[in-house]
Amino acid sequence: MTGAFLAGLVAGYGVAVPVGAIAVLILGLSARMSFRVGAAAALGVATADGLYAAVAVLGGAAVADLVTPIAGPLRLVAAAVLLVLAGHTAWRALRPRPTPAGAGGGRGLGTPGRAFAGVLTLTLLNPATVVYFVALVLGRGEAAGPDRPAAALFVAGAFLASASWQLLIAGGGTLVGRALTGPRGRLVTALVSSAIIGALAVVMLLAR
Repeated sequence: MTGAFLAGLVAGYGVAVPVGAIAVLILGLSARMSFRVGAAAALGVATADGLYAAVAVLGGAAVADLVTPIAGPLRLVAAAVLLVLAGHTAWRALRPRPTPAGAGGGRGLGTPGRAFAGVLTLTLLNPATVVYFVALVLGRGEAAGPDRPAAALFVAGAFLASASWQLLIAGGGTLVGRALTGPRGRLVTALVSSAIIGALAVVMLLAR
């Protein structure tokens, strides 16, 4: 039983640690908004990873067969969403702000609830995550008739690993935000975040 939990931890860190567009997005949200918003986005990623881990241990090989034919369209949708986020981030950074701070905080991903839902949805659009977990489950020989307690521990481990790493990223974004509290610093972080997210979206579009 402990082995299943540790396997989930390893699997969760394996999928969470590589820095990609989602990590950049979480950093940017924490830096420009607050740790609460960044943490909500981080938990959105962890929830998606946990859901995909659960699907993997329950579905096994059937999941891989189902996802593979639509992996291309899902990748295009995810890239399009990233491009929209990049453009929206840059637009909000560059436009004049005559209204008091916080007046428009509910737009986009500027609230914890919206950050959680938006990043959860975006992460769920990545079919590579579920294929990754399915491959691990198949490799461990647990796809057929998985032990329910062990499966639950595997999912819990994957969720906790992803959550701890993404919250660490959110905390790093908060430190960046505190170091760059002026308007110019926030403008720079927003534009850099937008450029990186846009570039990663282009890479995703060009991937085969």
